[in-house]
Amino acid sequence: MIDDPGGRIDYDESGSGPTVVLVPGSCSTGAAWRPIMSNWKGRFRCVTTSLLGYGGTAERRTADDPTIAHEAAAMEAVVRRAGGPVHLVGHSFGGLVSVAVATRHKVPIASLTVIEAPAALLLRDLGEPTLFADFRRMTDRYFAAFVRREPEAIAAMIDFYGGAGTFASWPTRLRAYAVETTHVNILDWESGYGFPSSPALLAEINVPTLVLWGGASPRAVQRANELLAASIRGASGHTVAGAAHFMIATHVEEVAAAVADHVELVEAVQ
Repeated sequence: MIDDPGGRIDYDESGSGPTVVLVPGSCSTGAAWRPIMSNWKGRFRCVTTSLLGYGGTAERRTADDPTIAHEAAAMEAVVRRAGGPVHLVGHSFGGLVSVAVATRHKVPIASLTVIEAPAALLLRDLGEPTLFADFRRMTDRYFAAFVRREPEAIAAMIDFYGGAGTFASWPTRLRAYAVETTHVNILDWESGYGFPSSPALLAEINVPTLVLWGGASPRAVQRANELLAASIRGASGHTVAGAAHFMIATHVEEVAAAVADHVELVEAVQ
């Protein structure tokens, strides 16, 4: 745990070798990375954490100030504790937070890996209004259900990403945690929609970058990440065949291999 002036931040590490900081997505904690870490069998020094409002990480955003800068500052504290430069790897909203960290240039990053970030604004800004509308329709329905106090409002968001029935298929403990943290996820979306991830800003990222998306993910999600890869100078994009959004649990071998190859390639040329 990090006792940061802005509030406590989850921090754990294991293994040895190049340092990889693993940022999970919403409704999750650093434990989400256990399958990937297990696959690596100690090849890397793995640092795990949780985003604001999840696990033991204190929330520091408010409804009036949900800016992603608060998330980025917390992750920068994790990178400083880990000691840089680090290989920063983020999944889902954790991927968008990792992008924000990379654009701020406040901590040393050796490489960046983004796994299906919700980079919806790129769709709006780069001529994909129909696909952007897919994101907005989903979140509008989701937010409205939350306001109506529907206990499983978050199921609409999870099923958008993973396909119909994904939420119902989750173990009871995972469903309960998603429901418990729905209000935090609402803030996550507000943070994401408020992040001006323009091509001009993304072009300022100056580290080797890999962007992954699932071949079975919604077209809006795939296209947003294709545009993300195209907007970061020199970035590589890769489709994980047959995977959807929750690929760090469902396609462990493929994701672990892609991230490891990226990290080791960067290490080899440093």
